[in-house]
Amino acid sequence: MSARFVVATSPHIHSPLTTRQIMASVIIALVPAGLVGIWTFGLSAVWVILTCVAACVLSEYLWQRLRGEKSTLGDLSAAVTGLLLAYNLPPSIPLWMAAVGSVFAIIVVKQFYGGIGCNIVNPALAGRAMMLISWPIAMTTWTVHGVSGATPLAVMKMGAAATSSATAAGPAAVIPPLWDLIAGTMGGCIGETSALLLLLGGLYLMWEGIISWRIPVVYIVTTAALAALFGHGGGCFPHYEVLTGGLMLGAVFMATDYTTSPMTAKGQILYAFGCGLLTALIRTWGGYPEGVSYSILIMNITVPLIDRYTAPRNMGTPKKTWFHRGEASK
Repeated sequence: MSARFVVATSPHIHSPLTTRQIMASVIIALVPAGLVGIWTFGLSAVWVILTCVAACVLSEYLWQRLRGEKSTLGDLSAAVTGLLLAYNLPPSIPLWMAAVGSVFAIIVVKQFYGGIGCNIVNPALAGRAMMLISWPIAMTTWTVHGVSGATPLAVMKMGAAATSSATAAGPAAVIPPLWDLIAGTMGGCIGETSALLLLLGGLYLMWEGIISWRIPVVYIVTTAALAALFGHGGGCFPHYEVLTGGLMLGAVFMATDYTTSPMTAKGQILYAFGCGLLTALIRTWGGYPEGVSYSILIMNITVPLIDRYTAPRNMGTPKKTWFHRGEASK
């Protein structure tokens, strides 16, 4: 009889997936977009990717070695952080800056809070935000085959018309054709240019059961709808809102991070809507053409509060109002 009653801590239902398997699936989903980035930008993109991944892995190894902790390199989380950070960088970024951003992401954002599963914001996005504040020119210089130019979001910010031919503003103020946005043959960060392959990577992760549809779909739809409503780019570019910048990369691969996203279905929808709202606000009225990184980081901080107020009610307990919940926490 006693063998039928086992006392143990949660979780009581375990997934067959391990952290290593999840991270390996994320890497597989990211590879196609990275290959397009390398094909578009050349060897400079390869060096940035290798630098970020190597710096993340090495910094995590040295930190854990110095502290006498068990190495967690085998779970591949450091490699995923390096890959995501590299995908969020322009191919022309100096390699020492990429290395510094990688060390910041792993040591300050991840390890200072206790390692994997304990960080309060996404490490790769926090590293990118630090680099954008520290080196704004290097982080916003876009080149394709050695030619500098504005990104489609920057053009929309300036109010240029959606045309594939030169305008009075010059070639730098031209929004590329729709196919270039889908295929990835345009200026931008290494891993964010090919919306099609990022979408396929997201579908693969959904098929594997790694992520849910809620955050990516709600985030992308909210951004496109509100940006059009707010009049960004003249109010007639909802498809450009989705296909340009880091929206697809952020919505699929970073907003869905297990540690920094809500656990409940209602919480995920609320969180994704907040990300979309902030992204549309920043893109329309902010001083920076892109808004994905800061939007996700801000919403990462709200996740504990979202989880608290969207947690399912225990069976048999009365439904509490927001006022009573606040009183109970005192």
